[in-house]
Amino acid sequence: MPPGVRAVLFDWRGTLACTLDERQWVSTALRRLGRPVRDDGVAELVTALRAAEDDLDGPGVDSDAELHRRTYAAVFRRIGLDDDLAAALYAVESDPLLNPFAHDVAEVLDRLRGAGVRVGVVSDVHVDIRPAFAAAGLAGLVDVFTLSVEQGMQKPDPRMFTRTLDVLGAGPGEALMVGDRSGPDGGAVEAGIPTLLLPPLRGPQDRRLDRVLALCGLSAPGRSGGPAPR
Repeated sequence: MPPGVRAVLFDWRGTLACTLDERQWVSTALRRLGRPVRDDGVAELVTALRAAEDDLDGPGVDSDAELHRRTYAAVFRRIGLDDDLAAALYAVESDPLLNPFAHDVAEVLDRLRGAGVRVGVVSDVHVDIRPAFAAAGLAGLVDVFTLSVEQGMQKPDPRMFTRTLDVLGAGPGEALMVGDRSGPDGGAVEAGIPTLLLPPLRGPQDRRLDRVLALCGLSAPGRSGGPAPR
């Protein structure tokens, strides 16, 4: 086990898995409905959704599934969507299987687990994301999922992180939090946890998690064993 690091906590979307941008979100919903995906129509809807972003991401929305549903339904009504399109958009937003994992996730999680480092996923999300990990063959590489909808709170509340550490049996000084947004993920610092913030994933091909291994004193996948170069 690397000295000093007993647990690594990861954010989900933007860190381990890709987030659909608004254009992908709209296009996927239209295809599911069998409707044409025209640039002008997609652009108009994307503009409306971006203008409503603050309302969609309001306080506590990800800690209550019913509040999440009502919030999105209200925004969709306000911007004039028909019921079928509103339902399709919400179904896409709520399907964790539509968020592909970065290509380096499996090997990095496996490397951590092989070194005796416990792994937690701490996510602000209104649905259960465990099926996405299972479908990608990653379920056995995560020791605990701390999901806002199950906790009744969301990041940056320090309890999202401390509750995870309690389950993992590690103290704040023995852990590392890895995320992609300073607002929610940076809350780990308030809990005393060293935190690595990475740029949000642009696509599954982005390979950024070797930095995590380096901070844990581990070599990157594909290298010989031993501490990572310093």
